[in-house]
Amino acid sequence: MPLPALPGLTSLPLPERLDLVAARAAAALSADPEFAGRLAVVEIDPALADTEALVAAYDLDLAASGNCVVISGSRGGEERIAACVVPADTRADVNNLAKRRLDVRKASFHPMERAVAETGMEYGGITPVGLPAGWRIFVDAALTGQDVVVIGSGLRRSKLLIPGAAFADLPGAEIVDGLGRPVTT
Repeated sequence: MPLPALPGLTSLPLPERLDLVAARAAAALSADPEFAGRLAVVEIDPALADTEALVAAYDLDLAASGNCVVISGSRGGEERIAACVVPADTRADVNNLAKRRLDVRKASFHPMERAVAETGMEYGGITPVGLPAGWRIFVDAALTGQDVVVIGSGLRRSKLLIPGAAFADLPGAEIVDGLGRPVTT
């Protein structure tokens, strides 16, 4: 199977370069070599880790870039946390769809300091791969139709390339129609 690739980025076989992903992601990928074998990793300048900078520098399609945000809320004193992965040309529907799926009264973005500490990943690089046990993962269905999607690696110095269809095989992933809402200007 050929490596996922995008013009301008040098794809490296992920199983051979687990040093380019956060430790938790590397552990999860090592535990699932079949899934890991479907992904590639690319090294980037950490200054280009933010989506807008990356797509501008490499002339990438925003719709083929996935942003991962962590949300949380509580019900009956129990905190519930989920990662939402949406196309970069949208914003996660946190206050409606994600809130209902999480079954909380109010959902909001998980505090950055906690998200970084609890995932063991760098801010701006959080990936849905290797998240803490018990966290849910919501993936916008639109991403599954993309040939290749750029997502975080857990580190700002690299990105993962994942075939869109592989999101359905990401352990714990729930594919959600309409999770990303168009950005209004």
